[in-house]
Amino acid sequence: MREYLVFRLYGPMASWGQPAVGGDRPTALAPTRSALLGLLGAALGIKREDEAGLARLQQSVCFGIKQCVPGTLMRDYHTTQVPIGTPEKLRHCRTRKAEIDECQHQEKFNAKNSRPNAILSSRDYRCDALWVIAAWLSPKAELTLEQLQTSLQKPVFTLYLGRKSCPLALPLMPQLLPETSLQQALDHPFPALVSEKADPYWLGANHYTTYFWEGDVKAIEHAATQTYHPWDEPQHRGRWQFKQRAMHQLTIREA
Repeated sequence: MREYLVFRLYGPMASWGQPAVGGDRPTALAPTRSALLGLLGAALGIKREDEAGLARLQQSVCFGIKQCVPGTLMRDYHTTQVPIGTPEKLRHCRTRKAEIDECQHQEKFNAKNSRPNAILSSRDYRCDALWVIAAWLSPKAELTLEQLQTSLQKPVFTLYLGRKSCPLALPLMPQLLPETSLQQALDHPFPALVSEKADPYWLGANHYTTYFWEGDVKAIEHAATQTYHPWDEPQHRGRWQFKQRAMHQLTIREA
């Protein structure tokens, strides 16, 4: 039994990054640890270059996730036009049009590799999915759950669901739950979610609930629990390196 901070995540689109090969950008079923750390970091106002602040947050919190509704998978054929070469001359450009105009101007004077370059990729999103997140403190925590709750209520930076194109569509409603179990925390009845399974027009029919959590595999006791090892533990922000960790999963069919 411990204290938990619980909040919900919902948006029309979400994308939880996984290892990408070539032009494919897949998404996980549920928020990854790196995504949740990024969300809390943005709420706290920790900048990307603040390695000490990011490390302090990373060693402070652990997560459990309840997938209430899995949503539907959508793949976007994505094209991006970016300039290549002489990047130092493009840092003053404030818009895409100004950037391309600068490239065309350089091309007139035979500047090498200044022509815009089209990047093609396929990006996956989960649409109309809903998750409840339970966060708790690790033994090495330098932050408090009260600080995290306050930051989620009044975030410093804009929060989004994996990508900047995926804004939140419901308030997070962060709440502190004292002395309870992980499953009880994840099953906490948010007011707007009590009847979501009975509303086929909002989130669609759903007959399964999936739990994901780190730490003790027996935090949620069930014979069907599985353990896997995702690559979502940040190791080096500048080089975008991640390492594996143990994660547990349990899917239950609703009566």
